Amino acid sequence: MVRGSWEQLTGNLSEGDLALLTLYRDFCRSLDGVEERVHSAEVQYAVKRIFTSAYVKSHYLEIGLELLREAEHPKLRTAFATSKRVTMHRITLREEHEFDDALRELIDEARQTVGPGFR
Repeated sequence: MVRGSWEQLTGNLSEGDLALLTLYRDFCRSLDGVEERVHSAEVQYAVKRIFTSAYVKSHYLEIGLELLREAEHPKLRTAFATSKRVTMHRITLREEHEFDDALRELIDEARQTVGPGFR
């Protein structure tokens, strides 16, 4: 994946799309020990291992979230195993109010459990 800048990633976004992606970004950056990795097509957050990433497609924020369990969320589109231990969750948001406390808790759970990596 090609490294990029926040400006390159967001340069062509509408005001609403930028607001939604920025809401996600600001929350992820507020978590302890998190590294931001901006690429030309998405933004990722990691401690040692990437635990969440997002991009905007057709005015929807597409969030990928890795957890050690299968979780529920009203905006969950799909969940599938990426390894024996990790389940990828795809969550699709259209409005800022959909970035709710339940999603914030899932992202923080991912940071704490998947972010540090495995031995």
